[in-house]
Amino acid sequence: MSPTPSQTGEAPARPRVEGEREQEILDATLDTLAEVGYDRLTMDAVATRAKASKATLYRRWNSKAQLVIDALISQKEPMNLPDTGTLRGDLVEAFCGLGGLTDQHQLAILGSVITAIGRDEEFAEAFRRDFIGPKKALSTEMFRRAQARGEIKDDLDLDLIAAALPGIALHRTFLLGEPPTPELIAKILDQLILPAVIRG
Repeated sequence: MSPTPSQTGEAPARPRVEGEREQEILDATLDTLAEVGYDRLTMDAVATRAKASKATLYRRWNSKAQLVIDALISQKEPMNLPDTGTLRGDLVEAFCGLGGLTDQHQLAILGSVITAIGRDEEFAEAFRRDFIGPKKALSTEMFRRAQARGEIKDDLDLDLIAAALPGIALHRTFLLGEPPTPELIAKILDQLILPAVIRG
């Protein structure tokens, strides 16, 4: 019969945080993030809101940056590539739905981490890689597919043009105080993006 951890003097293995309990902690992280922002968010504050110990959090996440990134990723809808048959239709479906540019909850969460991107190198790197990266890849793929259909010009810098729509919309949101609406997204597409890329 094998000795127990207490007989060998070893500490018993602590269970990992997972499943519903993990999501409860991630939800508490998002609530705290929206309430106080990234700079003032602490592991203690999240633990209190989630009714968990700080040690429980550190068993799963060894830094605030990792915890917040996991929380941001957890609340996104699965990313599906729209397939409407046109670039305009794909962009409208992608950016005007849940989790898109017109989702006020998403904008509030994004606003709460803006300062951290410039101040916290660990967070900025993970945010760009794990949160922004998949969104950027999805946008670029919509333009790449439109190019393959012959709908848009061949000589485009797809990475550059794919960033134009969110760039304009977020500039108006955070610098001009004008949250994007479906109508604004349509105007940006029809007056700026599509005229720049559609074959003449």
